[in-house]
Amino acid sequence: MSTEVTSNSSSAISDLSKLIESENPFDRSLTVRSHDVWERKFPDVPSINKHISDAVFHGIEQIRKGQRSVLGITIKAERGLGKSHLISRIRNHLKEEGGCFFVYMSETDYGDLNKINSQFLNTLSLSLKHEGSQGVTQWQELATALINQAYNSNLSPQDLIGRFPGSVAKKPKLVDELTARICKSNPHITDPYVVQAIFWTLAEDKEIFAINWLAGKELSPVQADVMGLPISKDDDRESRALGTASQILDLIGDYRSIVICFDEVEPKSSNAKGLTTPQVVALLAKDLYSKIKRGVLMMAIFPQTWASQVRVMPQADSVVDRIGEKAFDLNYLNSDDVVSLVSSWLQDFYQQKGLTPPTSTYPFDEAELRELGKEKPIVRKILGWCRDNWKIPEKVEELSTTINIEAENSSEDIEKVTHSGSESNPLRQVEVAFNEQLLALDSNINDYLEDSELIANALWLGFASLTGETLEEFQVEEIEEIEAKAADKGYINFKIIGKENKKIVKIGVSVLQESGAKYVSAALKRLIDYKKFGLTRGCLVRSKAVKAHTLGGQYLNTLLSDLNGEWVSLKSKDILPLLAILAVCDSQEEYEVTDEEIFEFMQERKIAESNYLIREILSDPSGQIPDSVVDEDQLIITDTTDSAENLADADELLTVLSA
Repeated sequence: MSTEVTSNSSSAISDLSKLIESENPFDRSLTVRSHDVWERKFPDVPSINKHISDAVFHGIEQIRKGQRSVLGITIKAERGLGKSHLISRIRNHLKEEGGCFFVYMSETDYGDLNKINSQFLNTLSLSLKHEGSQGVTQWQELATALINQAYNSNLSPQDLIGRFPGSVAKKPKLVDELTARICKSNPHITDPYVVQAIFWTLAEDKEIFAINWLAGKELSPVQADVMGLPISKDDDRESRALGTASQILDLIGDYRSIVICFDEVEPKSSNAKGLTTPQVVALLAKDLYSKIKRGVLMMAIFPQTWASQVRVMPQADSVVDRIGEKAFDLNYLNSDDVVSLVSSWLQDFYQQKGLTPPTSTYPFDEAELRELGKEKPIVRKILGWCRDNWKIPEKVEELSTTINIEAENSSEDIEKVTHSGSESNPLRQVEVAFNEQLLALDSNINDYLEDSELIANALWLGFASLTGETLEEFQVEEIEEIEAKAADKGYINFKIIGKENKKIVKIGVSVLQESGAKYVSAALKRLIDYKKFGLTRGCLVRSKAVKAHTLGGQYLNTLLSDLNGEWVSLKSKDILPLLAILAVCDSQEEYEVTDEEIFEFMQERKIAESNYLIREILSDPSGQIPDSVVDEDQLIITDTTDSAENLADADELLTVLSA
């Protein structure tokens, strides 16, 4: 199909040339990360791998009509073929159409494979925190569906969210009554506390605590008591996790279908039984297949990983029968796909700038793009080629004659062209990736502030980049893991070994964002045991207050007053750049950057050197409790009075719920 546009409808070439020389729409990270899946960050070309998205949508339609209950789909694809683009298309289609929830689990979510049930429950809870089709979170959509069914009403989520606080203020036992009514009409509910927590997601001041509880995290006694929820013990979290997840999925199945997608399933680690990530995730998916009432299970995996990791398992037949019920291969691009892909990106770009190009592929030559398509390239290579050849047409022609791309060129030639423009500045790709992650994390940083292990990993990377450097009169020599028995593991994240005033110093760092008093006390008890863990100083990194009357409070006093320890207040703005560069490091294959380039970029930008957290951990301890720490309990104990208008709205809601 011709891409020509009538000449009288196109913008002036001079205006287009100025834009082309000043801005490159392809000069961005071309890797789709997990946060990109949730929103439309990249232009979509529905015709590319349409057979797979159509199969998912057809399966959902069959489930809606009652023709089947569950469908398992495996997507096999090499890196860079566009599987995350495809998953994003599916997610956003479901968001627009409604009637189906979406859950997404990727490489960064698998974590400790020995606790895969807990990891899945956490991912399920965070996924449902994303916006659904009704402009509110999927949790709030579920809470609304529960209430509407129980009371035969037709309230919108916005109705409930706006009136809920006032209604609870006028009727403090409202959530208990709602829970009792739901459980009475749904005898299959085995854990009423799950229902109760779901209702609390409708209250702005309690939503985050309710979701934390649903994710299996321990709340403080005050937080749990305000919502009438039991305190879950950390030592039985894994055993309870799958049961809680099953109850949530069971409730969803009464009102919605669900699509659960496992992405980036690569054999990068293993559990205590020797099972690799793909094997552990495949077994989890197999178990979930029998626990969801209505839905689609998807797994995206490399073909060689599917063959060498999943198909060789002792339970391979039962696994494949479920998650591999339908298996699809992603296609390489053809000439039409290449033209459509580039045209789609350019259409968005020119529309945003209010300009109209003479052709849909301008400033590229369609014939040249079609030649590239004959080599069956991957999406990332084509977009990279566009980035490196983004010039006004005269310069494109000049470059084309030099490269002389013809149909018989090999795929290696295309790769050479793709990288030709970036070799002059090897740190440019790191910068693009870092800025992308910085922006993505900034929009939902609170989701990550509860993850102590992730924050510790970010700090570790920061200190590792400073090895051999002197900061705050502390010469960093080495970062070490803590050697500990099973009962002591995880409480102290690592130790920094170095010299200060010519003396050897060993700082134990404990990132402690958990809320439960028992866990906080256990961690601080280890942090003050300098002899056992080979420390000369302990450092607590935490944003939340520690109750003075608890054991944890006593241990903290010992740390600060008697042991020359330090408490560094964790703030989102300080950990953000370290989390961003950690995300780049974790995905360096996808971003096509090296460890050396990442560390060079960190040094050039002084990401660790200028970081407040890094400097405070290394500095001379103050022995003081930071002023900026937050008392979480005060966030959830709100004034029960409300405005007259809100109370009037509450009366309307209570009237409906009393019917």
